[in-house]
Amino acid sequence: MSFGLRKFTLRLVGLFSVVLFLLGVAFFQSSQESAGLEVDFFDVGQGDAILIKTPDHQKILIDGGPDNAVVNKLGRSLPFYSKEIDLVILTHPHADHLTGLVEVLRRYKVKKILSTGVLHTTPEYIAWLEEIEKQKVPMEIAKAGQVINFGENSKIEIFNPIEYLAGKEISDLNNTSIVSKLTFGDTSFLFVGDAEKEVEEKLVSAEANLRADILKVAHHGSKNATSQEFLNRVKPTFAVILVGAENKFGHPTRLVINRLEKMGVRIFRTDEDGDVTFLSDSKNIEIKK
Repeated sequence: MSFGLRKFTLRLVGLFSVVLFLLGVAFFQSSQESAGLEVDFFDVGQGDAILIKTPDHQKILIDGGPDNAVVNKLGRSLPFYSKEIDLVILTHPHADHLTGLVEVLRRYKVKKILSTGVLHTTPEYIAWLEEIEKQKVPMEIAKAGQVINFGENSKIEIFNPIEYLAGKEISDLNNTSIVSKLTFGDTSFLFVGDAEKEVEEKLVSAEANLRADILKVAHHGSKNATSQEFLNRVKPTFAVILVGAENKFGHPTRLVINRLEKMGVRIFRTDEDGDVTFLSDSKNIEIKK
């Protein structure tokens, strides 16, 4: 065998070995994916970013945090070959929920977006709308009563906004937040964005089915949300506060922490606990270590 042919053969064998290795890694990562539901609450500082992985392998991202940290979080949580997100939900267009989603649109193939469609003119929001147009991502407007099914045993129900907000200019964007409940079998998660007491009172009055095992605490633990009446309806076992370390707002407030503690709720804070992941088999919920 000539030197040139031997060199070519060695390169071919090396390339084949790399391909086999990558396929093995992909198979291993795929086999490690939960057969149930996984919900990742990402530590992205003072902002929200939550990834849901359904039993049927759909991926739903709720909010994207205040910067591009969410991209790194997604890279660690998803297999390297997974570059599609089935649904992105923007609860409301404040920068601490929106900014990272612009880069997500650039890095991942997003199949659908759910948002309120409220008018907003910040640079981050304009960049978001321009990227949606560029990528030609279908967008649906959220309204109470919508139900999104993700297989036989899992769904997301929309509780807020109660009215159609697309094209409207709203001064209080927090209370336009999409409030949704994820149910998988007998287990459930309530995501409330930054919705405050006004929305909580409306949901309680409307007798929405707020009961949930896990509550994403509203507005990073602000004193303007998570009222006692609201908590009495939710009756969570766990609460997750997405909050930045030593933030200038003083979140989470002692008032909210005290309410949760008095109810015996186990509290997780991303400023202290980092990323928090829950697994559900449709009957029970456990915390991923």
